[in-house]
Amino acid sequence: MAIRFVGRVGKGAVGILGLLALPATLAAQTAPAVPTYTKDVAPIFQNKCESCHRPDSIAPMSLQTYEEARPWARSIRDRVAARNMPPWMIDPNVGIQHYKNDRSLSEKEIDTIVKWAGNGAPKGDPKDMPKPMTWDDGNGWHYAKQFGQTEPDLIIKSPKYTEKGGAMDAWYKPVVDTGITEPRWVRAIEARPSTLKGRKITHHALAYLLQDEKDAVQQGLISGDDGGAGLFMEWAVNKEGEMMRPNTGKLMLPGSKIRWDIHYSDGGEDITDDVELGVYFYPKGQEPKFRTMLALYSAVTGGNRNLDIAPNSINVGQNFHVMRKAGRVENFQPHMHLRGKAMMVEAILPNGTQQVLGYVPNFEFNWMNNYQFDDDYAPLLPKGTILKITAWHDNTAAKKSNPDPNQWIGWGDRTVDEMAHAWINITYMSDEDFTKEVDARKAKMGTTTTDRQQQQQQQ
Repeated sequence: MAIRFVGRVGKGAVGILGLLALPATLAAQTAPAVPTYTKDVAPIFQNKCESCHRPDSIAPMSLQTYEEARPWARSIRDRVAARNMPPWMIDPNVGIQHYKNDRSLSEKEIDTIVKWAGNGAPKGDPKDMPKPMTWDDGNGWHYAKQFGQTEPDLIIKSPKYTEKGGAMDAWYKPVVDTGITEPRWVRAIEARPSTLKGRKITHHALAYLLQDEKDAVQQGLISGDDGGAGLFMEWAVNKEGEMMRPNTGKLMLPGSKIRWDIHYSDGGEDITDDVELGVYFYPKGQEPKFRTMLALYSAVTGGNRNLDIAPNSINVGQNFHVMRKAGRVENFQPHMHLRGKAMMVEAILPNGTQQVLGYVPNFEFNWMNNYQFDDDYAPLLPKGTILKITAWHDNTAAKKSNPDPNQWIGWGDRTVDEMAHAWINITYMSDEDFTKEVDARKAKMGTTTTDRQQQQQQQ
């Protein structure tokens, strides 16, 4: 198996990048000669596809049975071969490749599906069919069972809103009290529209945590322009929540409020709904050592309002953000609209070393993927590191989702306008704690990451 190393890591660099494993070509890992649905394809669909492709879910068709999947065999083959499905847009040859929520198909899985469809999509022996997966009805709380609970510790709801059938898009921004009367540390958050119909009209929902954060501003955790602790959680297609890493959390203070920013769009009928935040606390008296902060990192020089895309053109924007404290990057989520083409997140370390953290070459507006780094590969970055965000927009007819390539496009909330930023979660720590984290990572991973990267650079 070939190994490729990405990013230049100089002597003494403390940024940690993962290995890139290129597609395996060993005979033992190739797909069966003539795959069948029951034996070879159904297990793949269950593990990687059914979370969306099942009745009453967001996909246009179910793939739970052969009879459901067979009519779509050719389309499935084409989308899988092009790596459009499952929706995992990380470039497999650039940046970190180790993610907790990686839903991408392996080369073997892709080969299996392509061969199955190319050989007439045979059903196979019904006895080979795996046991059906059990899915909830979409109204349950996913994290509750992990904590031995039936529901979150705190549920915060936005005021109900009715989106009229045929109405124009609306942005609803009410403020509600959290009801918190003492400091509480948060270990997980879920967000969702309250009903399945509500998910038809809710384009996305942002929940900002408003509270007195003078100390956090002085410490460099937030800019001071957010009016509080920054973005608390977002709901969007394919994103439901966030589980904090061990010994990390978000802090809610007494008197805090949630400022909602909910984008509603036409669902073809009158629909009334609200958005729910499910908050899971650490037990009282148990405080995590590190605080995690989610913030918007713009890719537009001079600020979002400077985004200006000429008709029939490819536009490239960049912006740079200095980390005023050391920290660990937990995840990142590119955000653009219909003309969004690609986004790259890089780290420029204080010694000048530049590393690619993640690259999404084929952004799709309908899939707001949040890329969550594996524990041993989440980048550890020292104070003074510059996060470089680069965004590409395609305002030409070649971009299929582009509604009109002849229009000048600027920043705006509407779907037909554009945006260019990454939501990035960073766990901040003192320089002393950062050094301990780096040393622990090196002790565990040094012979398979940093050392090999340094050797690669010297060749």
